[in-house]
Amino acid sequence: MCDVLEKIDWERYELIPTITQEWGSNEILMLAYSSKQSLELSLQSGLAHYFSRSKQRIWQKGEQSGNTQKIKEVRLDCDNDSLIFIVEQKGVACHTGEKSCFFQSFVPSDEGKKASQAPKIQESYGIYHILDELYHIIEQKRHNDPKHSYSASLFAKGANGICKKIIEEAGELCFAIKDRQESEIIYECADLFYHILVGLALEHISVERVLQELKRRKGQSGIEEKASRNTH
Repeated sequence: MCDVLEKIDWERYELIPTITQEWGSNEILMLAYSSKQSLELSLQSGLAHYFSRSKQRIWQKGEQSGNTQKIKEVRLDCDNDSLIFIVEQKGVACHTGEKSCFFQSFVPSDEGKKASQAPKIQESYGIYHILDELYHIIEQKRHNDPKHSYSASLFAKGANGICKKIIEEAGELCFAIKDRQESEIIYECADLFYHILVGLALEHISVERVLQELKRRKGQSGIEEKASRNTH
């Protein structure tokens, strides 16, 4: 399988679209992207690795959830610029809890009408995953009818409207902290988290990238961090 690395023109294509298909059923599970390094890791380990455009890093499928993908076969298309991973899927492939990411069904004769099936939210396993799931839900509502979706109504207001709400929610949190009202602090903090996620989604910046920045600062004093920013 290592021959596949040599067939791809990596100088021309930094990322290769990668379709993931379930071994046995042939069901399409997801679409992701492979870099040369992520494909090397996939071939060496036998577990599917991809390059996340939103997180800007290589990730192993199931590294947090445990829903790993054991590679049974790798296929390269005739133009040497697209891949198929045929995998043995452990658990589900989609972060919503659905088996496949392609669970939303549309039919040409009834254009625009979404199937009644709603995404199930996978049981959370940590604060990061709660925020990440909420981020993806917000992303999914970007193009919904603003009259029926609060998230869509915020997107419709653009950066100015979203920033105004973030400032407003931050102010309400500050008042709650000042008044030492525990239940209100928790409530307002949750509101602030939500509106911050809307702001991140507006610019397609994932929660993972924010966490990477926090990890980068680990062990560094706040004074040092601010000083380093002033030198840039």
